[in-house]
Amino acid sequence: MAARPGSPGPTQTPIWFWAIFAGLATLGIALLFSQDHAPYLSKYPRDWIIPLRFWISDAMYWLVKEFDLGLFTFKELTRSISWLLEWPLSIANNFLATGFTFSTEPGASVILPPAPWIAIVAIFGLLAFHLSGLRLAILVTGCFLYLAFFGQWHSAMITLSSIVIAVPLGVIIGFVLGITAYRHPLFEKWLTPILDLMQTVPVFAYLVPVLFLFGFGPVAAMIATMIYATPPMVRVTILSLRQVPEELLEYGNMAGCTRGQLLRKIQIPAARKSLMVGVNQVIMLSLNMVIIASMIGAGGLGFDVLSSLRRLAIGNGLEAGLAITLLAITLDRLSQAFTDRPQHSHSPQGRSVIGRYRLSLIVLVILSVSWFASRYFPALGVFPESLQITTSQFWDNLVKWINVNFFDQLEAIKTFVLINIMMPVKRFLLKTPWVIVVAVIGLIGYRLGHLRLAALGVALATFIAATGLWSKAMVTVYLCGVSVLFAAFIGVPIGILAAANSRINRITQVVIDTLQTLPSFVYLIPVVMLFRVGDFAAMLAVIAYSIAPAIRYTILGIQQVPVHLIEASSAMGCTRSQIRWRVQLPIALPQIMLGINQTIMMALSMLVITALVGTRDLGQEVYIALTKADTGRGIVAGIGVACIAIIADRFINQWSRKKKREFGLPV
Repeated sequence: MAARPGSPGPTQTPIWFWAIFAGLATLGIALLFSQDHAPYLSKYPRDWIIPLRFWISDAMYWLVKEFDLGLFTFKELTRSISWLLEWPLSIANNFLATGFTFSTEPGASVILPPAPWIAIVAIFGLLAFHLSGLRLAILVTGCFLYLAFFGQWHSAMITLSSIVIAVPLGVIIGFVLGITAYRHPLFEKWLTPILDLMQTVPVFAYLVPVLFLFGFGPVAAMIATMIYATPPMVRVTILSLRQVPEELLEYGNMAGCTRGQLLRKIQIPAARKSLMVGVNQVIMLSLNMVIIASMIGAGGLGFDVLSSLRRLAIGNGLEAGLAITLLAITLDRLSQAFTDRPQHSHSPQGRSVIGRYRLSLIVLVILSVSWFASRYFPALGVFPESLQITTSQFWDNLVKWINVNFFDQLEAIKTFVLINIMMPVKRFLLKTPWVIVVAVIGLIGYRLGHLRLAALGVALATFIAATGLWSKAMVTVYLCGVSVLFAAFIGVPIGILAAANSRINRITQVVIDTLQTLPSFVYLIPVVMLFRVGDFAAMLAVIAYSIAPAIRYTILGIQQVPVHLIEASSAMGCTRSQIRWRVQLPIALPQIMLGINQTIMMALSMLVITALVGTRDLGQEVYIALTKADTGRGIVAGIGVACIAIIADRFINQWSRKKKREFGLPV
């Protein structure tokens, strides 16, 4: 049936939307000039603020000080958990970093030094060769040699000792929760919003309750790491088990398998590759948490980067940050190699005892020989300081040279952006009446997803106002919005060029892979040294950290445009430029917006970290809560950031789905 004349097409915004929007804008202007008559509509009244942060702090205090489970108190329970986790962590730390001390009699001890560096390099190189061959072995060996030659070995081993305990525990907990949610839909429905909240709440917010419950130290840092890294494993487990072909399940049931046998012998082997994606995510997120966890006692490479930031030692910070990156690359490639390896290649059936445990025996021989040899040749046990090298002086001198020779130019750029772009946006958001902002969010939500999405957006925005965080939330929105706009203006054109040129694409992929593996704190050091603390330095760090998804999704969106549409456009006589701007980009726009959505998520997570360089947003609230161990303040501010993230995520995803349906693309 033909559309009525004058009715909006599928891509047109209806007139009623613009009419209501114009009415809200007019009302907002009127409220600005009549604040004395209706002040509660312009600024959220203090009397209406819900003291949620104090309620949470009081509840946490009661939980730790007074809650009694009968046989033991809650505080004794948390300390018992810490004590249990301290055993494997201390063993791993002794083996890799500090060495073992055995008391044989009062006043005497026998010390076994940590595993020699040469043995660790050889073992990881051998493992890489066993899993994937010479190429991976060279990469892994090179990464570990960097740790030794650049003086990062001891710190890297402290970090690795935490990772080798946190990752298996995180994987096991996530796997068990995922299986439970897969088998019990009601439990999954209850668990899903918790996982959503965990993945949108800033990382700093995890540290506050963990610090309060488990104290300061490596164990508390490891617990925070596990909490942060576990949710992806839960989601991947649920998804992987659901993707197991129904035919295999029917075959297992016909063979008389119990539910446990069906899981062990059919579902897990069939979902092995997908499950390893979850393991890989746990590894990457655990390493991403290294620096932040050092703020509550983790030590290792994270502490080195944090210390370098505080001293503005760019060279030392970059070397320690690169060490974290190389450690992440090593573990990532090893986990991928294990996933890609044929399943039958590591089956022990039909092989002799020596054949089954050949790799383990070789590892024991390497350790034994290297430990023995290091007693006579200490350089094999601890890498000699005389052979260590550093580039820290070069980077420090480079930054000083830039500051000396280009200070006026850098200051001019900073002043121009602050005065003409950043400050006007900040003032606009801070002065706009809160009622108008909430109403606009509801209007956009209704346009995109009708009443349900509108209600969600209004509820989350009202929560921010009702908890007294409105002004700081607007500063967060301003910093995130400006940073994301700049990231989009830079990233999308780069993605368009990369999609059109294979050589640029290869270079771009290497650059964005590097950007996504560098620890977030590393971005702060150079921008602070060049531009000092403040909103501009924070914006640059956020852009550098969050630009990768904008580039990656632009490339992916353009490459996924159906070939027949491009061929049809070419047959109609369209030029290459017309095909790009009138065919490829409009169809790729929903995918590009998903990249912008990811950029927003990464920008929000980075903004919490930029509180260290003087921002005055919700991130600062979380950071202050951490320094004061104020659980209520930290949790409420973290939920405030999560509210902003959820609103942006739901709105952009809904818009993207609508556009894909209009273009006939799979949703």
